[in-house]
Amino acid sequence: MKAGQKKQVVRFSRLNRTLHVIMIISFMSLALTGMTLKFSYTGWASFLAHLLGGFESAGFIHRFAAVLMFGIFTTHIVDLFRRKKREFGTWKNLLFGPNTLLPMKQDWREFKASMKWFLNLGPRPAYGRWTYWEKFDYFAVFWGVSAIGSTGLMLWFPEFFTRFIPGSFLNVATIIHSDEALLAVGFIFTVHFFNTHLRPEKFPMDTVIFTGRIDIEEFKEERPREYEELRKSGKLDELLAEPYPDIVVRAAKIFGWTALSLGFTIILMIIYAMVFAYR
Repeated sequence: MKAGQKKQVVRFSRLNRTLHVIMIISFMSLALTGMTLKFSYTGWASFLAHLLGGFESAGFIHRFAAVLMFGIFTTHIVDLFRRKKREFGTWKNLLFGPNTLLPMKQDWREFKASMKWFLNLGPRPAYGRWTYWEKFDYFAVFWGVSAIGSTGLMLWFPEFFTRFIPGSFLNVATIIHSDEALLAVGFIFTVHFFNTHLRPEKFPMDTVIFTGRIDIEEFKEERPREYEELRKSGKLDELLAEPYPDIVVRAAKIFGWTALSLGFTIILMIIYAMVFAYR
């Protein structure tokens, strides 16, 4: 740490950061291979398939990335059970406590206040631990794993699932899997990227999800309600830690910029396919 550099607030645990990095790798792999298969009639898809070893190889990578995603999801659920037992005691405290990820009335109030703030009709809301858009992103994963993951399994193991469902359901599963995946890719690489990295106060890169740490002054300005709650409860000092060395932050930025660049490139390729080559 450089002389005079202040301590930072730890917002995310090592497990949270690790799962998010693996999720990025998994989602990028799923998006790249999935969109290559979906738009296989385009020139860029044929080129990418060739780089990946062919469309069959792209399918293998796609399924391997899906296994990673299922593993991430399962690990997170198991961690929730452990945290409930270790930190909260009851599900009520975990699900309905002050730092819940469930949508609450406070989120609706902050949403309305944010709309006024965007239009310069009011002050910036005093956000807490989680904002309304972060909660939306969080539960979008549950929806994605349920809708895209379940239909993907049906397409991966058709012989097994057609023991219980009509074969025509596989056609429905193909449409749901393809279109929901397209929606997820479009949302993540535009709205999610903007909310996390391209907002004026974060542009061009927010490294907190990679390092887990944020400058205390930035934390105070960005999450004033959480800051005050921690300060009054005396828990703020417990969350202070030394900043990571510059080389760690640079590595996080390189990884983040790689993901951003790849995501925006995929969006441009999708737009090209939808506008100029759609079948």
